[in-house]
Amino acid sequence: MLGQASVPLVGIVDTVVIGRTGDIAALGGVALGAMIINLVFWTFGFLRMGLTGLTAQAHGANDSPEVEAMLLRGLAIGGALGLALLLLQGPLTTMALAVMSGGAQVDAQADAYVTARFFGAPAALAVFAITGWLLGLGRTRAALALQVVMNGANAVLDIVFVWGLGMGAGGVGAGTAGAEWIAVFTGIAICTRVAGGGPVALLRRSERAALFARSALSRMFAVNRDLMIRTIALLLTFTWLVNAGARLGATTLAANHVLLQFISVAAFVLDAFAFTAEARIGQAIGSRSRARFVRAVRLTGEFALLGGAMLALTFWLGGTAVIAFMVTDIATAATARQFLPYAAVVPLLGAPSWMLDGVFIGATQGKALRNAAVVTTVLYIALDLLLRPMGNTGLWIAFLASYLLRAATLGPYLPALLRDITGNETLAKRATPA
Repeated sequence: MLGQASVPLVGIVDTVVIGRTGDIAALGGVALGAMIINLVFWTFGFLRMGLTGLTAQAHGANDSPEVEAMLLRGLAIGGALGLALLLLQGPLTTMALAVMSGGAQVDAQADAYVTARFFGAPAALAVFAITGWLLGLGRTRAALALQVVMNGANAVLDIVFVWGLGMGAGGVGAGTAGAEWIAVFTGIAICTRVAGGGPVALLRRSERAALFARSALSRMFAVNRDLMIRTIALLLTFTWLVNAGARLGATTLAANHVLLQFISVAAFVLDAFAFTAEARIGQAIGSRSRARFVRAVRLTGEFALLGGAMLALTFWLGGTAVIAFMVTDIATAATARQFLPYAAVVPLLGAPSWMLDGVFIGATQGKALRNAAVVTTVLYIALDLLLRPMGNTGLWIAFLASYLLRAATLGPYLPALLRDITGNETLAKRATPA
C-alpha cells in the first residue's frame, strides 16, 4: 500500500508545483498533456500487468530460469517500444492535440509538457516491466523503494525547473522524464540484486534459446495483446472524461484534473490489494491450488472494500483542505469543491472493479478483461452522451457508472475461472505418485 500510495505522487507533485503558480493555462496544459501521455504510455501497460501474472505463475511453478527470462524480455520489449514512441513523438502529439483541443494557450502548454515527457518514454516503459516483475515475485518492498526514488527525483526536478527556472508546463514534463530515467537505472540495480549477480551475470546464465523460445513468446504476446486492447479501452474512458471537461472550459478542465488526483490516489492505493491478488493468484494457478486461489480472492477483496470505504470518508472530510493547498485560482478551487462528492465516492464504487482486475490479471485471463473493458467503454460513452445536457454533473455521473459497469461485465467470468482451477487441481492430484 505504501508503494502504491507513492505512485500517484508524481501526478500530485506535478499538479501542486504548477497549480500554485496561479497559471490556469499551464495547469490546464498539464492536465491535457498528462492525459495524452497516459493514453500513449499506458497503452503499453501490459508490460506491467502481463509480466506480473506470468512471472507469478513461473515463480509458483518453481521455474527460476523462466522467471529471469521474463525480466529480460520485459526490459527489451519496453525499451524498444519506448524508443519507437520517442521517434514518433511529433505526429503523435500533433494528432492528440487536434482531437483534444483545450484552446490556444492550453494547447501550447500541453505541447511543451508532452514533448518533454516523450524523452522519458524508453525509461517509463522499462519501469513498467521492472515493476511487474517485482510484483510477480511478491517483492513489494523493492517496488516501494523504486517508487520512492522516482517520486523524490520528480519532486526535486519539478521544483527546480518550474519554480527555479520558470519553465512552466514544459518544466513539469522534463522533471518527470528525468525522474523516469533515474528510476529505470535504480530498478535494474534492484532487479539484478533480487535475481543474484549483476546484469552481465544475469545475461550470461540466461540461455538465448530459452529467452526467445517460441512458445514462451507466443504466450506472452497472446496475453499482452488482450491486455493492450483492454488498457486502450479503459484509457479511452479517462480520455473521454478529460476531453469532455475541456469542452466545458479551462476552469472545468483544471478542476476535474485536480479531482482526478484524488481518484488516482484511491486507484493506486486500492490496487495494492489487487496487485497482491495478482501475485497470489498467479502463484495459486502455477501450483494448481484452489484453496490458495479462494483465500487470495476473499482476503484481498475484504480489505479492498474496507479500504475503499475509509478512503471515501477521508476524501469527503478532508478534500476541501487539499484542494485549497493544490490550487490558488479561486474559480478552479470553487469548481473542484462543488464536484468533490463525486470524486469522494469513487474509492467505494471502484473497489470491486479494481479487485476483479487483479484476479483476472493474475490468472492471465486477457480475453475476459478485454471483453469486459470494451463493453464498459461503449456503454460509458453512450451514457455520457445521453447526460451531456447536464454539463459537468452528467459527466461525473457517467464516470461513476463506468466503475459499476466494469465490475458487472467482469464478474460473470469468475465462476468459470474457479471451475478451471478446480479441474486443474484434480488433474494435478491424479498425476502425483502415491
